[in-house]
Amino acid sequence: MAAVRRGCRPGGSLLGLLGLVSAAAAAWDLTSLRCNFGAFCECDFRPDFQGLECDLAQHLAGQHLARALVVKALKAFVQDPAPTKPLVLSLHGWTGTGKSYVTSLLAHYLFRGGLRSPHVHHFSPVIHFPHPGHLERYKKDLKSWVQGNLTACSRSLFLFDEMDKLAPGLIEAQRPWLTGPATQRHVGSSRTGARTHVPCIGRQTLNHCATREAPTRPILMPHCSPRGWVRESRNTGGEQINQLVLEAWRSRREREEIRVQELEPVISQAVLDNPNHGFWHSGIMEEHLLDALVPFLPLQRHHVQHCVLNELAQLGLEPRDEVVQAVLDSTTFFPEDEQLFSSNGCKTVASRIAFFL
Repeated sequence: MAAVRRGCRPGGSLLGLLGLVSAAAAAWDLTSLRCNFGAFCECDFRPDFQGLECDLAQHLAGQHLARALVVKALKAFVQDPAPTKPLVLSLHGWTGTGKSYVTSLLAHYLFRGGLRSPHVHHFSPVIHFPHPGHLERYKKDLKSWVQGNLTACSRSLFLFDEMDKLAPGLIEAQRPWLTGPATQRHVGSSRTGARTHVPCIGRQTLNHCATREAPTRPILMPHCSPRGWVRESRNTGGEQINQLVLEAWRSRREREEIRVQELEPVISQAVLDNPNHGFWHSGIMEEHLLDALVPFLPLQRHHVQHCVLNELAQLGLEPRDEVVQAVLDSTTFFPEDEQLFSSNGCKTVASRIAFFL
């Protein structure tokens, strides 16, 4: 998937520029001075939903469900003036389908510093928790580390990569920070009964404002919002998602007709049936603390072609039919009979283009 771009920004005339200057002058207040001359965490949080939606529409190939779910959940989270819990998104799908790209976009369009922001925290099981025998120490370290960062700035984004490689029980130590009041507003439900909550990223001051949290929640700073979490499961549920999409294709159903309600149960079951997954026997699953299971569908030949054209544009090159065809010819597709889905999605597109140029 191509790198994050800044191209999805509205243009403007001289009149529009004057309007922006006037608005900026009107907004020159104490907060502006603090952001210019101080290191305040709320200054780094600058959500740009127009840019996010534009980038997803132009560059995220074949993922109508993920695009809609992510934007809907984030908007509800940010626009809620009194959030009750952190936003927790769980990303599932085959390799190369856009999960890492979407998480990079979230950081890019939520925080001024993007992935380099001190308030965006990325965890990898291989790098941060490599030894299963040190599980108890990892639990204490992770809990302390998260709480320390939230005390410093509650406007934070936590990215947990490859949950299917995370030791079961480790993420459970974070459950107290993910809970909220019993009463929730919902945006949907699955066939398994799993609830999808409307979350929040506050607007006044912000992992992912002014909330009215009880004083017994010391993890939250006064007038700051709950945290935001995104966890990425590269392949958990991926095979089940692929099978459902394959069956839809064989039934001559349009890909865009597939609904998230069809995928939620199979993804949830795949997680619950995997004893090596980070959510094995987890109260986070049992208590429905995940706000949305975000499915990423397998990519077909025309989606890979879309990725190739995007990558060429990113390199400043004109579309070249011979390069596009060479990349497609060198890509492996499955199942064996249908040759329908790319085995690596768009993951190796950039390196293949470099080889064929």
